[in-house]
Amino acid sequence: MSEETKQQGNPAVVGLAGFGITTLLLQFHNVGWCEIGPVFALAILFGGLAQFIAGFQEFKCGNNFGYSAFVAYGAFWMAFALILICNKYDVYPSDGEDVGWFLVSFTLYTVIMLIPAMRISTAMALTFVLLLIGFILLDLAHFGYPHLTVVAGYELMFCAFGALYMMASAIYTQVFGRVVLPLGKPWLK
Repeated sequence: MSEETKQQGNPAVVGLAGFGITTLLLQFHNVGWCEIGPVFALAILFGGLAQFIAGFQEFKCGNNFGYSAFVAYGAFWMAFALILICNKYDVYPSDGEDVGWFLVSFTLYTVIMLIPAMRISTAMALTFVLLLIGFILLDLAHFGYPHLTVVAGYELMFCAFGALYMMASAIYTQVFGRVVLPLGKPWLK
């Protein structure tokens, strides 16, 4: 077998794309540029299912960080879509504070994941810092400061761009055989 035949794909490229594009589209909704329909569809398939699959592929690669992140945030998107369905059809509806508590739980998870992200690269650390800031803004928006949803929308667009940058870096590095988009040094040793 040639070296090319032995090489396996990197599941992170799908997970990062699913996270980045779905996050970006939700922010387009949060700032008023699109309706919730496209977000709902992506939350189920790309942000949810594709990230979930990427996470289980990261498990096979022995990458606990990628495994945890992609499965957890994939589950976030599928649960978010389920909340939208339940609200639409008045089955176990969630009010703003209910969604706020849902977001708080993922804010805590993001705090936990930020520390190892800082040991990976600048791009990963910055993406998680931006995600944490975005979650905090959305938490506050759901507990009495709704105008922060738009602020979070613009801020989380940068988080989405961070994920897409890392995805592009991994793909370009493989295709060009060298680093084209550097990820930067880890923040923690």
